[in-house]
Amino acid sequence: MSQLVEEFDAYRSKMNEVILGKQNLVLNRLFNLDTNTYAEGALSVKTKELLGLVASMVLRCDDCIKYHLGKCHEQGVTTQELYEVFAVANIVGGTIVIPHTRRAAEYWEELINS
Repeated sequence: MSQLVEEFDAYRSKMNEVILGKQNLVLNRLFNLDTNTYAEGALSVKTKELLGLVASMVLRCDDCIKYHLGKCHEQGVTTQELYEVFAVANIVGGTIVIPHTRRAAEYWEELINS
């Protein structure tokens, strides 16, 4: 696994433990709701992760983009599928999404080459 991916995963895990460890009812419920949203249902997990990726790109959240890219990789998303998602995100979000697409492409290359 690449250093970029390892560092992101380690930081995310560490800070999630800190946040959830404080036992704040609202935050714990929010994290649980987020987890359950991406579970298998009428839509597949793969489809939900692709939707999450588009939303994250349009909202310009690089951490969320990395998270969903990792999940997309786990779900077997192909590079061709991913670039169609990038296209949708850029059409919906406009050219301001292009810098996030660059970083997403970089992170995807790290995922598929590690």
